[in-house]
Order: sequence, then structure tokens, then C-alpha cells
Amino acid sequence: MSHSEPESLTVRKRRATKARIAASAARLAGLHGVSNTTVDQIAAAADVARATFFRYYDTKESAVAEGITGPWLTLVTAAIARQPEDLPAKEALVAAFGELAREFPAHRAQIRELARLGRASPTLCAWTAQAYQRYENAIAELLAPRFPTRPDHDPRPRLLAALAMAAVRISLDDWIHHGGALPTLIHTALNAISIEPR
Repeated sequence: MSHSEPESLTVRKRRATKARIAASAARLAGLHGVSNTTVDQIAAAADVARATFFRYYDTKESAVAEGITGPWLTLVTAAIARQPEDLPAKEALVAAFGELAREFPAHRAQIRELARLGRASPTLCAWTAQAYQRYENAIAELLAPRFPTRPDHDPRPRLLAALAMAAVRISLDDWIHHGGALPTLIHTALNAISIEPR
């Protein structure tokens, strides 16, 4: 299907169902903890059958991880896509996260809880790492056209995306353990990245 073709109603319904399950999983895990949240509870909260849950997710941890990371992936990629085309890749990245930083105070408690959940168990940590890989791939795709000369298999877009996500993870860790202003921590970490143009 090309990007210009609208999604079918069936595809939109499936996407909405998957997102609803993930959101319910993350909300319940935030309230009760991952270990005290069951698949049956998640299915009931999402208004789907248990069998429907397993059509979309293999485990409750995978649903929680998607619920934690999915909405922010949409916000991050949209912010990068909004940046002026003439901005170099790193500057576009810093500007995009600067825009998002304005939303952080309103979501402070949620961000802290989601960061805690992402570190709550080995299984959830593994799923969260996979989700971060999705962030990196999506960010790299958006940043690639901003490099003036791109040889085949240019590693710079993926490297910059990976460094950006590492900067976010490090900033979250610092914020959780030592406090401070999360937007400032992320801005400082992103500005420490250096990807030289060719």
C-alpha cells in the first residue's frame, strides 16, 4: 500500500484495538505494578476478549512496553517532521526535543512512572529496549534526508538516532535518581552529540 492510499476501515480498527490494549496495559501497570496486573484485567479494561489480547501481544509485558513507548514515538516523530527542511540533522533533532520539552511539565508524573515501569523487570526492560529500537529506526528515517551527502550505507542517520535515544535514557536515569529539570538534562545531553558532516 502506498503512503497516498488511505487505510481500510479494518486496518484502522485493528490499529485502534491494539493501541487501546496497550494503553490499558500501561495504565493498569502504573496503578498496580506489572507483577500485579493480569492479562484478564488488561483485556477487560480494553473491552476485548482474552483471545483478542493474544492476537496482538504475546505477553502482558509486551503490551505494557507498547503502552509506555508508543504514544511518545508518535510525538517525537511528528516533532522532527515539523522542523524546517533546511535545518541540519542534529539541529532538527535538538529543536524537536525542545518543542517536546514544553509538554514535559504537564506530564511529569506520567513520565516518571513510565520510566520506572520500563525498568521494573528484566522482561519489561527487554521489551522496552526493542521499543527504543523502533524509535531509533523511525528517527533515522526522518533524519537521513538532512545529511547533504549520503554515500551508500551511510551510518550517520542511524548513529545520530541511536545517540539521541541514549541521551534520552541517560537523562531519564539522571532525572529519576538525582532530580533536576528533565528538559535541561535532555537538551544538554543532545548538544553533547557530535556527528561530523562529510
